[in-house]
Amino acid sequence: MDRDQHWATIARQRRELADLLDDLTDDEWEHPSLCAQWRVRDVVAHLVLTPQPPSLGRLAVGAVRVRGDFDRLNRDLAVAHAAAAPADLAAQLREHAGSRRRPVVTTYRNLHFDVLVHAQDIAVPLGRSLPMPVAAARAGLERVWTMGWPFHARRALAGVRLTATDTDWAVGDGPAVHGPTEALLLLATGRTAAALPRLSGPGTARLAVGVPDGRG
Repeated sequence: MDRDQHWATIARQRRELADLLDDLTDDEWEHPSLCAQWRVRDVVAHLVLTPQPPSLGRLAVGAVRVRGDFDRLNRDLAVAHAAAAPADLAAQLREHAGSRRRPVVTTYRNLHFDVLVHAQDIAVPLGRSLPMPVAAARAGLERVWTMGWPFHARRALAGVRLTATDTDWAVGDGPAVHGPTEALLLLATGRTAAALPRLSGPGTARLAVGVPDGRG
């Protein structure tokens, strides 16, 4: 996928997620997401903030307050923005769907898998369906596999052979783990419990089920 294709996927996922959000009940907005200590509304707020990032000054002040803990700063900003009404959050996500603005600390490739994965952080625990395009899921998986921090997927999944069942993609050595690219992307980003029901092969016995912390 080239740069424009990445951005097109980001815009499409934002709009599709906004459509899903329109149908959520008040209780579903408060439901825990796949990310520990993040409600559905907090994850939505995080995605809403991406194309309208805080100023460098606000980020600097926040970083001092949390003593440089980026994950805590990320969550604090999301939780603060999540105080908006659900309809307003969905409207903001839709309004900025096609925006190519991004925080200075990240890249469009990171934003690409970020929106794919966080959309599942919302949809999966609510029992909703929001399929990932296979090509987009593969591009996200390739990025996560090669980037190191914060997921360190190659280290975390060392000792198994990951093979996609819906596209030509395989990495690693060891007992096999088979599954759709979407599930492998969730696995590589630490959403093991959500991914496991869609995976098969002897290598699945080696997969440790941890709790994602919401980093993306």
